[in-house]
Amino acid sequence: MAEAADFQGMSPSPARRWLRRSGALLAGVPLLAGLLQLPISTSASAAEKTSVAEATGSSTVDVSLDSLSPSAPTDGDTLTVSGSVTNNGKQAVTDAHVGLRVGPSLNTRSAIDTAAKRTGFQLGLDPFEVGGKYVVKFSKLAAGVSQHFSISVPVKELDLGSDGVYQLAVSLTGRTAAQQWDQVLGIQRTFLPWQPDEAVTKTKTTYLWPLISTVHLTAETGSDEAQTPVFKNDDLAKEISPGGRLDQLLSLGSDLDVTWVLDPDLLASVDAMRDSYRIQGENGTTTAGKNQAVAKAWLDKLEKTVQDKKVVALPFADPDLASLAHNGKDVTGSLSHLKDATDVASSTVETILHVKPSTEFAWPADGAVDPSIVKVATSAGADKVIARSDSLRETGGLPYTPSAARPIGGGTTAVVADARLSTAFQGDMTKADNSTLAVQEFLAQSLMINLQESEEQRSIVVAPQRMPSASQAQTMAQALKALQDGNWSESQGLAAAAKAKPDTGATTKVPSASSYPSSLRKQELPRSAFEQIQTTQSKLDNFQVILTDKARVVTPFGRAIDRGMSTSWRGRVSEAETFRKGVDSYLSDLTGLVRLIDKSDAKLSGRSATIPVTVQNNLVQGVDHLVLRLTSRQPTRLKIGDGPYQEQQIQVAGEHSQSVKFTTSAEANGPVKVVAQLYTEDGQAYGPEVTFEVKVTEITPTVMLVIGGGVLLLVLAGFRMYTQRKRAAARQAEEEPEDGPEAEGVNKDADGTVDTKDADGTADPEDTEGSDNGPEGECGAEPGADDPEHPSDPTPDTAPGSTDPSGTGERVDR
Repeated sequence: MAEAADFQGMSPSPARRWLRRSGALLAGVPLLAGLLQLPISTSASAAEKTSVAEATGSSTVDVSLDSLSPSAPTDGDTLTVSGSVTNNGKQAVTDAHVGLRVGPSLNTRSAIDTAAKRTGFQLGLDPFEVGGKYVVKFSKLAAGVSQHFSISVPVKELDLGSDGVYQLAVSLTGRTAAQQWDQVLGIQRTFLPWQPDEAVTKTKTTYLWPLISTVHLTAETGSDEAQTPVFKNDDLAKEISPGGRLDQLLSLGSDLDVTWVLDPDLLASVDAMRDSYRIQGENGTTTAGKNQAVAKAWLDKLEKTVQDKKVVALPFADPDLASLAHNGKDVTGSLSHLKDATDVASSTVETILHVKPSTEFAWPADGAVDPSIVKVATSAGADKVIARSDSLRETGGLPYTPSAARPIGGGTTAVVADARLSTAFQGDMTKADNSTLAVQEFLAQSLMINLQESEEQRSIVVAPQRMPSASQAQTMAQALKALQDGNWSESQGLAAAAKAKPDTGATTKVPSASSYPSSLRKQELPRSAFEQIQTTQSKLDNFQVILTDKARVVTPFGRAIDRGMSTSWRGRVSEAETFRKGVDSYLSDLTGLVRLIDKSDAKLSGRSATIPVTVQNNLVQGVDHLVLRLTSRQPTRLKIGDGPYQEQQIQVAGEHSQSVKFTTSAEANGPVKVVAQLYTEDGQAYGPEVTFEVKVTEITPTVMLVIGGGVLLLVLAGFRMYTQRKRAAARQAEEEPEDGPEAEGVNKDADGTVDTKDADGTADPEDTEGSDNGPEGECGAEPGADDPEHPSDPTPDTAPGSTDPSGTGERVDR
């Protein structure tokens, strides 16, 4: 029948051709054995050894498949396969040729998986050579030597039959000195998707195109009016420069029908580079950034690209939902950070790109979910969770791949990305061979989904790795371009895929926490990370209430705290901790710029005094809503104001200091500890306290009475001396001779004062008899000399021994 079909010009079916070739090969085995002088009849053990030898020998030559074009051929196309062969053996290979092997078609997605994993040539499983002129010959392939090959064959010569996924292999057949017969010494397998005509029902395919990067911006900003941002390094500039990873993702994605998935932090970081920015250096130094033009060009291009396109915005800085769910949800305030990051996402994208994104999607790492992750993911407002089919596995035994949308309860929809398609490009795509194989397997799996038995059109979602490399992005774009040019798939946005009618038999049960992959759990942020984040947040809350321009601090630190819980820290635990500590340390430095000046010990002499305390503000902006409290640790000895402490409102302009005076009163002598502390208006302590000692030397009432008595005695003694001198002067005036001043022995000064000195300048003892100081005045005075009733005594102007106080004009030294 096969011969008749050939005679009549009929094309035999692929299966029939495969059987015919198998028969021919088997028929030629005895002849080959005879030529090689091998026994025709062999035992089972000998056959086993031959099979093992062939399997081992088929790894002698490495076959690399560097390109295959077109990836999904149609009628009239010419298939071109290029690559290289490398002899990894110790012997030269002679009489060698490279040929193509095609067929038969595969029937299931699992069959594709199995074929992709096979190694070495396996007779009966691997297809046969196309043969004829579609081979490349090498007379000799020396050990360690590589040779390039390229084979072009019209598709019609491949004898492809109905639509399907066909096995395609490139093999090298040759001989070695040890084995002088033709054998397959190297083989590389791939797949050839065959859908020459438009499919009756096409699969709707959603491909997520992520623009996500690691954390680049710090919390630090300049003290200038523009608050110049400070970057950890200049790596972001490399990514967005021509040829960089993000530049290539943008360029490649602009030609594709994809759903853009953006991290607003990336946009904010590039936007911060458009103007003046600085880069952290060593020892706290910074240098000026110089890539403003690059940042502007990349953002301008992105803005033009996403206009009228489907855009999804993740929460700011792409927080790690699984880490939050497993380690952070029980730390007070952690979930509020997710809400803040979600709220700011839309406004960031709209402000920078002038498009309104969708913020209803949450994307856990690798699409792995459990009940706690779903709960956390939807706590901030998202009602759709992007999962993956290797997490939300099918349990209903469906014979086909169901649509992505699944209702999982509570008004939440799980959008389940296909695991095989989503992980197709995670390997090393810098090697052309890996890239080519990835593209062909991706297309094969996609076509097989469409060929599966299903009465309704299905919606499939592909969620690749978050941060594909440049080579991975190139491979993704190549595969997606071939898919969108193919005949079995049509593009669809993520929002539409989420709204598609779910398959009734698809699983909707979220897997338990115990099924969460341990490899992913090991990469999560620990609980200590969220505790550190909360410590920083509390410090920020306490700081912002005293600021007159809160936005200068709250915005950069709020976003920095979001960055501290980013998914990009997975697998980089120490780097994440360094970043979080840096944010907290810088905040501490800022809060320390508003402080109390240290005071030295003081002495308090007297019942009352004032104690000055100085508040210094080295911030650019002013501070307000602060309370300064001065407290005495021993109020029974020293009171501040009317009690143990006194408070005063504080308001200090930027880069200024203010001294505040407190009244004190002493109650007893001795040293007293005094504490100065700043508080916010809600009673939270702000900054460290300042403690100093006040030595009270205030005197007691008893001591004051003794001193007062002593002073009074001194005053009375002085007054008595004054009256006595007055009396002596009066007596002297009465005893003067009637002759007047001209009398002998009596002299008067010009002012009328009696001069009691003799002519030789010595005092006359007779004239000093009224003095208390002379010997006679103290012991030999005449009786009655001091008697006020004596006729010669003048009337005293003040009674002797008077204790009345001095007049108001009198100065008393104490």
